Amino acid sequence: MPLQLSVDRTSPVPLYFQLAQQLEAAIERGGLAPGSLLGNEIELAGRLGLSRPTVRQAIQSLVDKGLLVRRRGVGTQVVHSQVKRPLELSSLYDDLEAAGQRPATRVLRNTVEPATAEVAAALGVAEGAEVRLVERLRYAHDEPMAYLRNHLPIGLFDCDTPRLETTGLYRMMRSAGITLHSARQTVGARAATAQEAERLTEPTGAPLLTMERTTFDDTGRAVEFGSHIYRASRYSFEFQLLVRP
Repeated sequence: MPLQLSVDRTSPVPLYFQLAQQLEAAIERGGLAPGSLLGNEIELAGRLGLSRPTVRQAIQSLVDKGLLVRRRGVGTQVVHSQVKRPLELSSLYDDLEAAGQRPATRVLRNTVEPATAEVAAALGVAEGAEVRLVERLRYAHDEPMAYLRNHLPIGLFDCDTPRLETTGLYRMMRSAGITLHSARQTVGARAATAQEAERLTEPTGAPLLTMERTTFDDTGRAVEFGSHIYRASRYSFEFQLLVRP
């Protein structure tokens, strides 16, 4: 494994955690590419002068994070880095592409339906008025990452399925001359239902991150109401907090 790994035995940080941090950083940087094998635990322990239980604990911590997977007859293999998305007005497609995660989309539904009370309130339309519903599965490295439901006002732009499967919703809006200005967003968490778990290749009851977002254009018009779920094992939101002066 052509990686420069070392541990500081004088540090109060546990040795397994030091090793796990370096391996995770190598995965994040691309030094350990998806699909590559981590190597033999005995060889790695010998090279670093660590015990096998210490190396095994470091590897297991990354298996628990979903960064590595143990495959019988193959060894320990890199899955890929966790997607860390900043909490700002950007699309998942653009964030994945910028992170080199090879985004792909499968459109499950693209239809018109009556607005529920919740959707009507978000979009500022009458309850029962027609709105467009778009349901998609978003993939990264051919693995499902998120299940996306978006409601849009009718006639906002040409929302055709082929384009939805090759680009992001916000890109389509911008191409149609819509200027995205701000959004109101709520982040939460809950357990996956059986149907959600099947779509996202997670066990039933697995933790999911949830997000609801209403997006507004530069005229103050609501242009999208999104209700999304993400695999907590593969996805996280990042916050930047500032000290109030």
